[in-house]
Amino acid sequence: MKRLKSSRLAVLGLGKMGGILARSFLDRGLLKAAQLEATVKRPQRTEILAKELGIAVGADNVAAVRRSRILILAVKPGTVMQVVREIAPELTDDHLIISIAASVTCTYIERLLERPVRVVRAMPNTPCSVGVGMTGICAGKHALPEDLELARALFEAVGKTVTLEEKHMDAVTGLSASGPAFIYIILESLAEAGVKVGLPRDVATLLAAQTVRGAAEVVLATGSHPALLKDSVTTPAGCTIDGILELEEGKLRVTLVKAVMKATQRAGELVMTDL
Repeated sequence: MKRLKSSRLAVLGLGKMGGILARSFLDRGLLKAAQLEATVKRPQRTEILAKELGIAVGADNVAAVRRSRILILAVKPGTVMQVVREIAPELTDDHLIISIAASVTCTYIERLLERPVRVVRAMPNTPCSVGVGMTGICAGKHALPEDLELARALFEAVGKTVTLEEKHMDAVTGLSASGPAFIYIILESLAEAGVKVGLPRDVATLLAAQTVRGAAEVVLATGSHPALLKDSVTTPAGCTIDGILELEEGKLRVTLVKAVMKATQRAGELVMTDL
């Protein structure tokens, strides 16, 4: 993307997700090291991270904002107010803020700034670290179509994106951002089951992980409803239907639904309790 090639980007908050994104942008050639810098809260970590990533890393958010026009706000929700107010005097009409702070709305950031600033909200997940992430994106009041296009270009370098209205972003948090943890529990359980029926643990883990990966790839490749794909695996009087009956008896389906609902609810509450 032309705009990315000529822009400088700062990751404000080089924590877990900020670090994942910075590494991915570099590894996939989306940005050159000279175009990217980051900040951390603790100055003693700057040298270590700068050496590890090969980019400039400092503890001064204001200085980073002065040098960059694209800002990824990657701090914790409870720190957003402090950081936004800190950088507000340095923001110009050329700046774009892309916030990945969980549950923090564009409106909240715009209200803190008290002036028209282009804001895009994004909710990526940790599989971005291996290029198969999922990111929900929405535009703030003053964001331009090209701002959304730029945000999509950034996050599509680390996976897939979907653009939604902001009212859906808590649900994105509850499903795709929290979802990997739910899948890891399922994977762990499948692997443990494999051990229970006699498989070596490493083999059971490989079988479980590749099976989940393959099933997901089929859904994405075919666009078929999961229920139809499930039926295609389930032969009459076969072993799969017996396993499915056990899952239904254990209420796996409703438990997963409740898990996403609870995570979505909590995402909405973070704004009230942590900010």
